[in-house]
Amino acid sequence: MKKTVLILLILFLCLYSSSLLAGQKVPTIEIKEWQVPWPNTRPRDPAVDSKGLVWFCGQAGNYIASLDPISGKFKRFELSDSTHPHNLIIDNQDRIWYAGNRNNHIGVLDPNTGNIEKIVMPGEVTIDPHTLVFNSNQDIWFTAQWGNKIGFLDTKSKQIKLIDVGIDRARPYGIKVDHDDVPWIVLFGTNKIARVNVTEFSLEIIDLLDPQERPRRLEVSQNNDIFYLDHKLGYLVKYKPQMRVFERWLIPEGSNAKLYGSAIDDNDRVWLALTGIKPNKLRIFDSNSRGFIASQDIASGGGSIRYMIYHQATDSVWFGTDANTIGQAKLK
Repeated sequence: MKKTVLILLILFLCLYSSSLLAGQKVPTIEIKEWQVPWPNTRPRDPAVDSKGLVWFCGQAGNYIASLDPISGKFKRFELSDSTHPHNLIIDNQDRIWYAGNRNNHIGVLDPNTGNIEKIVMPGEVTIDPHTLVFNSNQDIWFTAQWGNKIGFLDTKSKQIKLIDVGIDRARPYGIKVDHDDVPWIVLFGTNKIARVNVTEFSLEIIDLLDPQERPRRLEVSQNNDIFYLDHKLGYLVKYKPQMRVFERWLIPEGSNAKLYGSAIDDNDRVWLALTGIKPNKLRIFDSNSRGFIASQDIASGGGSIRYMIYHQATDSVWFGTDANTIGQAKLK
């Protein structure tokens, strides 16, 4: 009799747990894409201004453009043929700062007039501004991948200072500034990340767990943990600077994922773009529950999603694709 009661109790608990799980809402990613009207121009690296316009680089088309997500209308600003803009950021005056990746400058576009000011890299050797990011003073830190340098642009004086990485073909790539105004950089040609000592204007190099790792993008959590994407092996890795410890999670697709674009939202959920699979896919890692919570294929195929940005006002992530689209993703 007691055995029968125990079996019935276990059965009841199993059924009750299943019903609770069935009642829980499973997170889903809702994606909308807009087809860019200029074919094969590799729209990428979007950012959102104070009016809600989404600005992006036409890397293969030598332009900067905006999308009004409400009307679906696009507007284009021409750049010189050799620019190949790689990345852009928007200041608090809605001016567009872009990386002139192949002609040695950072440009600033005034959308009201269309005027562009070019700030040329110092020195006799041409370098390639790659990814830009503001600090709290609206000055710019940036990477130069093949120039092998980290740069600082004072946006008022327009003066530039450069730090040489000091490791051959280190390929400084993604860059973010933490909540203490400290820039962090992934060195894509190595198994290392770097932190700038802002006072001494020097680099601290940090070795990663595995010699085979190749970090490509990174994000900063609310408590200044560093999350980076390992492009080669398929890991999302957390580094805690205060403790100097790493923790990592293998993407379900493993080394086939070829992690590339990334973003982090207000709830410390890390958004990941998987570009090694077709179609490309978005995955979300919840750093609080420490697990992957949602995924969604890109309807256009994506080609490669190279960069993503979280927009707080709409609680959404914006990205560009090699399928010539601009996309917006929301967690539902």
